[in-house]
Amino acid sequence: MLDRDGHLLRAYTVADGRWRLHVDLADVDPRYIDMLLTYEDRRFRDHPGVDWRSMLRAAAQAAWNGRIVSGGSTLSMQVARLLEEGTTGEVGGKLRQMRVALALERRLSKDEILTLYLLLAPYGGNLEGVRAASLSYFGKEPGRLTPAEAALLVAIPQSPETRRPDRAADRAEAARNRVLDRAVSFDLIDAEEATAALREKVPGLRKPFPAHAPHLADRARAEDPMAQEHHLTLDLSLQKALEGLAIDAVRGRGEALQVAIVVADHRSGEILASVGSAGFVDDKRQGFVDMTTALRSPGSTLKPLVYGLAFDEGLAHPETMIDDRPTVFGTYAPQNFDKLYRGTIRVREALQMSLNIPVVMLTEALGPAKLLSAMGKAGMKYELPGGQPGLALALGGVGVTLQDMVQLYAAIARGGVALPLSWRMAGDRPEGQRLIGAVAAWQVGDILAGLAPPPGAPSNRLAYKTGTSYGHRDTWAIGFDGRHVIGVWMGRADGTPVPGMFGADLAAPVLFQAFNRLKPKLDPQPPAPPATLLVSNAQLPQPLQRFRSRTAAFEADADAPAVAFPPDGAEVELLPAGLMVRVRGGTAPFTWLVDGQPMQVATRDRESILALPEAGFVTLSVIDATGRSARSAVRVW
Repeated sequence: MLDRDGHLLRAYTVADGRWRLHVDLADVDPRYIDMLLTYEDRRFRDHPGVDWRSMLRAAAQAAWNGRIVSGGSTLSMQVARLLEEGTTGEVGGKLRQMRVALALERRLSKDEILTLYLLLAPYGGNLEGVRAASLSYFGKEPGRLTPAEAALLVAIPQSPETRRPDRAADRAEAARNRVLDRAVSFDLIDAEEATAALREKVPGLRKPFPAHAPHLADRARAEDPMAQEHHLTLDLSLQKALEGLAIDAVRGRGEALQVAIVVADHRSGEILASVGSAGFVDDKRQGFVDMTTALRSPGSTLKPLVYGLAFDEGLAHPETMIDDRPTVFGTYAPQNFDKLYRGTIRVREALQMSLNIPVVMLTEALGPAKLLSAMGKAGMKYELPGGQPGLALALGGVGVTLQDMVQLYAAIARGGVALPLSWRMAGDRPEGQRLIGAVAAWQVGDILAGLAPPPGAPSNRLAYKTGTSYGHRDTWAIGFDGRHVIGVWMGRADGTPVPGMFGADLAAPVLFQAFNRLKPKLDPQPPAPPATLLVSNAQLPQPLQRFRSRTAAFEADADAPAVAFPPDGAEVELLPAGLMVRVRGGTAPFTWLVDGQPMQVATRDRESILALPEAGFVTLSVIDATGRSARSAVRVW
């Protein structure tokens, strides 16, 4: 798995569990190649696959000493043996290696044969090839090696199990030093370099292979299992930085808390980082679950879409006045998160304060199906708990993924044009489709950019929104500037609640830290489109000055009196002192009637006791100072 610049994100073993990574000749330090050819096969470029001079010398040495002193194998013969996994010392094996080597030379170029050696040379254990060895022993690609490192990689394949640095560092060092001596004698390195190389320690432990973006890498592999290389849009340095941030974000917050982060360039639609959990192998946090693609309740993070649609439909403007008061929508009676109400406020403030009543009013005016359709147009996959969309949709009553929520905010940041996010490098990108108008998108971004940052975070006009799902199961923070969009989710992978967890307190600081690790300074938000109406409430057209719902003509005034207790249809007990009643709204003084007969006149108290003659069915009425009235039919027993 390679990042956008070709850097290794993650590698997988081949079917038999060996580490064997693709490598090109140009990817390897030239000094290593020079040392290899000088030590193993000085006439590699000249012989036809078998070096007859070396073979004759090796035979003569064996006859004189009574044992094999040197093998006389060329690199081509070694490649032949590695391809067939043959033996090294038997005469029959040597003859076969010679025959295969000659055939290889007829079919392949010298560089192609050398590349095969770089891919297949054994380095102890399950390591094959110079790239796998360099990553495992040195923790780096073989493109730039020290003389000591290059010499060690030349020496190990001659006897890979007895010269493994992690098991036999002394023998590995001795073999390396012999290669260094040969390099000095052939002027590949000077004496000073050799002296420094001899002092360099042989690595005693194998290093883990890169395993960045493990969740996304698994997805890429599952999508195309036969591909040998996958070129992803991720940025390795950013991915590593955010994986570290994820670990920091959950440290000291219990064993079950989890985090996920997605970063995208909203101009191109490319995902630059994808952190599915704080630890891929963390069982207590269920780190194997990719929380960027898990369906979760978005809480209040869907509200910007509702406001954007309302602006686009001409139902409201950021300066439109809207009521935040107790309201019942049929049988649905939403409340604000803090159980408080602000009265009549600007739409801008309603979104910034994330109030529930105003956004449900707008959703009712739009129709929940409109909101659901917009989510589909944005390319979002969702799951409705009840199967049918209701007004609770605006408050997070739907299952969505973090990646799709980032895709939605990217559409807003892009001026209202939805473009599917992608994580594979590709040539042509599909054209997006318009979700909301450019003016509405800018208005939403301008409102969100006016939110105060978390304590300690810079005041940089990052347009962002937080959310907390019902029962404190999910916390969210999603934000964008003029170029990038980042989404953060925090919660427990198993969906259990985290009491006291809020998006503004938990996820928002991580969002701002993610932007700090992405770049030192935010890209500015775009200017307002020419058609944007930048005026105060008093200068708005009359229909936009105050939001009125579809049923506004049939509703009582916002401050009209209402019988708060006992509610209509209730059954209540008659106390010895009488029936307790309470009025909400209206203007004092109040007059209370029972079945049309005045029982209390001109009282300024909102709570009274009415002396009833007997129990039974009664109709209570209250009239305020302006003549407005309300009634409630109850049964008293």
